[in-house]
Amino acid sequence: MALTLYGIPTCGTVKKARAWLDARGVAYAFVDFRAAPPSRDTVASWVAALGAAPMRNTSGGAYRALPDDKATWTDDRWIDAFAADSMLIRRPLVVRDGAAVQVGWRGTDAQLAAALGV
Repeated sequence: MALTLYGIPTCGTVKKARAWLDARGVAYAFVDFRAAPPSRDTVASWVAALGAAPMRNTSGGAYRALPDDKATWTDDRWIDAFAADSMLIRRPLVVRDGAAVQVGWRGTDAQLAAALGV
C-alpha cells in the first residue's frame, strides 16, 4: 500500500494528519501543493473520486477571492480552478495506491484508519 499526503507543510490540519500517521508508523509520501502543484488530469481524477464540493477549501483567501458565481460552477470549472490554484483544495488530500480516498482530516481514529486502509 502506498499513501501520499498532499497539502502544505504550514497547515495545521496537515500537521495533525502527519502526526497521526507518524504515531501509527504509517509510511507515506508528502507532496507540498506549492512546490509541486497537481496537474489538471490528477485533479480531475480526484474530483471523480471525491466530488468537487468536498474538495473546496472554503476557509481560504483564494476561495473568498473567487467570483460570486462560484456556487453555480460545474465540476469541470472547479477542476480548472483547482489545477490553476491548489490553495483552493481542502487539505490534506490523501491518495492510496493512486486513488484519492480522503480530503480533510475529520473523524474518529477508527474512521480515519478505515478510510485510509491502515
